Amino acid sequence: MTDPLSKSGLSRRSLLTTAVAGSAALTVPARANDPAITELQPWMQSLGDGVDARPYGTPSPYEADAVRRDVPWLTADPISSVNFTPLHKLEGIITPNGLCFERHHGGVAEVDPAKHRLMINGLVDKPLVFTMEDLKRFPRENHVYFLECAANSGMEWRGAQLNGCQFTHGMVHCVVYTGVKLKHILEEAGVKTNAKWIMPEGADASAMTRSIPIEKALDDCMVAFAMNGEALRPEQGYPLRIVVPGWEGNMWVKWLRRIEVGDEPWHHREETSKYTDLLASGKARRFTWEMDVKSVITSPSPQAPITHGKGRTVLSGLAWSGRGTIDRVDVSLDGGSNWTTARVDGPSHTKALHRFYHEFDWDGEPLLLQSRAIDSEGWVQPTKNALRDVRGTESIYHNNSIQTWYVQKDGEVENVEVG
Repeated sequence: MTDPLSKSGLSRRSLLTTAVAGSAALTVPARANDPAITELQPWMQSLGDGVDARPYGTPSPYEADAVRRDVPWLTADPISSVNFTPLHKLEGIITPNGLCFERHHGGVAEVDPAKHRLMINGLVDKPLVFTMEDLKRFPRENHVYFLECAANSGMEWRGAQLNGCQFTHGMVHCVVYTGVKLKHILEEAGVKTNAKWIMPEGADASAMTRSIPIEKALDDCMVAFAMNGEALRPEQGYPLRIVVPGWEGNMWVKWLRRIEVGDEPWHHREETSKYTDLLASGKARRFTWEMDVKSVITSPSPQAPITHGKGRTVLSGLAWSGRGTIDRVDVSLDGGSNWTTARVDGPSHTKALHRFYHEFDWDGEPLLLQSRAIDSEGWVQPTKNALRDVRGTESIYHNNSIQTWYVQKDGEVENVEVG
């Protein structure tokens, strides 16, 4: 279904680009008598651990608060629940494996790869069963993609609720996937001419299934067995998952054990009673697979307040789109009255996270921080009111509206709404 919130309603030409703050020279206070530099510290006076002390590296204990967190009241049971990536603690565009958010429907399946199999059946010339070793003999590819749950920001549809970008936007991560193109596996089985859909199935207790059009399956879908250079983590589908670039995370079936090929969608639970978008009219949008253009300022934000006082301040955030790359990110310090173009830095991969920055001189007065992303297809991130005018407030999925953070005079930050 075509989304009525189209490019014609929010064109690039309508965007305000007035600069609201220029960069300021960084003034570092004199610290000639600071004992942190003038005195020997404990770690300078004794030998540290040897190379075998930590066979698998772990973060510094001083970074112990950079962890996934859940919202206990959000779901009835942690077995079918979600936790959130600490976006406010991260830099760059790649999410460390141990911080990628989790979403489970039957808990984490602990699968023995030696006993794991992938079946291809249905409308194929030759039904096949692959071992992990069989799959690793296909040509391997490496691609950077974001994965976002369709319910990311879903609790904010009716108003500001959760105080932290980890909780408002943390159902997203971005990693380098290693695996094989799904089209090679399907070609090995021989897809029949009347095939229109595939249905991946997971090996966890929930037996997760979703219908995916055959065009997408033969385009950029992958069967992945590694992320960021190492095997998938159990909570990310070890030993095998399907990767569906740019489309909602529920379709990225983990612990992948079977792919059925058919001539029509299966209309299972995860695409009927769930993962449909309820509209104010009482109707529902279905098969809304693509993740819309979106961004969020990760610092300053409620979990990353301004602690240095007045002066040079670095604003940082993330932007992404399921339709391609990010063409531009605008930021506002006054709730959308004026906009200036942020600096997008680092690699720009299609259907991946993009990092943006804006340096400005904070005078200690309150701020209303916003970011607005524009993707390579010309789609513009909408305001909350513009999105609600089209979709209503009954949905919990596909909320890509502009987020506002209120910076107080003391540097503390709060989740608020400015339309």
